[in-house]
Amino acid sequence: MITVSEQATRHEPQKKFAVFDIDGTLIRWQLYHAITDKLGKLGYLPADSLERLHTMRMEWKNRNSIDAYHHYEAEMVAVFQKALSNIPIEAYSTAVTAVFDTYKDQVYTYTRELIAHLKQKGYLIFAISGSPQDVLQKIGEHYGFDAVVGPRYEQKDGSFTGQISLTHTRKGEILQELVAEHNASWQDSIAVGDSPSDIAMLELVEKPVAFNPTGDLYELALEKKWPIIVERKNVIYNLHPQGDQYVLQEKSRG
Repeated sequence: MITVSEQATRHEPQKKFAVFDIDGTLIRWQLYHAITDKLGKLGYLPADSLERLHTMRMEWKNRNSIDAYHHYEAEMVAVFQKALSNIPIEAYSTAVTAVFDTYKDQVYTYTRELIAHLKQKGYLIFAISGSPQDVLQKIGEHYGFDAVVGPRYEQKDGSFTGQISLTHTRKGEILQELVAEHNASWQDSIAVGDSPSDIAMLELVEKPVAFNPTGDLYELALEKKWPIIVERKNVIYNLHPQGDQYVLQEKSRG
């Protein structure tokens, strides 16, 4: 039997949607990294781990190898996850709030303006990110997102257990769940991402956008002829496929 509420939901017009990655796509830095840095400064990460992270970060900044950033990021995640069960929830919340206050407006012009434009057109705005849910929720409220999904850290008896529900490997699955939950339409759907973890959601939508893509995502975008947007300093380069090549469709001030 179909209830009255179910009948109403089925007859509600479906809204269009856009889904965004956050770190490196909206926010100009990585919120996960920033929270880890803050916890280190508050004294909740081992000194030897912080020293190792600093060395690996400088290897990336000095471009010592093509994989330096990935090695640094993997080590940072490992250090944070190992320390999580020993971090007081209050200290973690302090770090999250501090990072939000610092980075909430340090965003890319292209994605900030696209979000505002799509909201005016009535789009639902989603975010699926590797950023922790706690900081992502604050970002979502700040920019008026309709739903945000990030990793959640399990708590028990007022402490973190160390268990984490990850999202970066499930972005396609999570997007399908959001679309169903919000009765959204795939027609004219948009996804914006910058790294391989975003590919699953980019492949699902009608209008994928590779924004400041990593090398792997750039190669896939070329293969699939997806639009490529590059925001560098105060200029936005809008590159669109035309036959077997890409053309600069538009260049604007960022």
